[in-house]
Amino acid sequence: MRVVLQRVRQASVRLGQEVVGAIGPGLAVLVGIARTDTEQDAEYLADKVVNLRVFADQQGRMNRSLAETGGELLVISQFTLYGDCRKGRRPDFSAAAAPEEARNLYNYFVETLRSRCNKRITTGVFQAEMEVSLTNQGPVTLVCDSIKRLVKADHPK
Repeated sequence: MRVVLQRVRQASVRLGQEVVGAIGPGLAVLVGIARTDTEQDAEYLADKVVNLRVFADQQGRMNRSLAETGGELLVISQFTLYGDCRKGRRPDFSAAAAPEEARNLYNYFVETLRSRCNKRITTGVFQAEMEVSLTNQGPVTLVCDSIKRLVKADHPK
């Protein structure tokens, strides 16, 4: 499972002319789900999103988490996070989970966030073509994966 989180002043998502989700200051979270992901991956990343220290403290250092601030969450599904562009000119999405499987895990991820965080959480519409608008604050944009252990051979020397 992969998330791209952005610290935002505001973010919204539209489906046609209708705003289906909007937040003020907080985190916009794009979520990609791989074929091999499980509920453990969703739980790991929900904890990461809630507790990652990306908000400024009194000294201006990124030292506070969403759990410690009044920030809100906008969670948007985005299967293209598993697009592999290494070969050819068309992204390969074969690592992404099938829609129904991804929907179930996405919903589980959102519910896990709600259970771990008493902040306002809103979402986009799963598997819909949406327009996302945001004002990135910082800018701060981070990519988090649920892969907990990397094989030493995966790292270049």
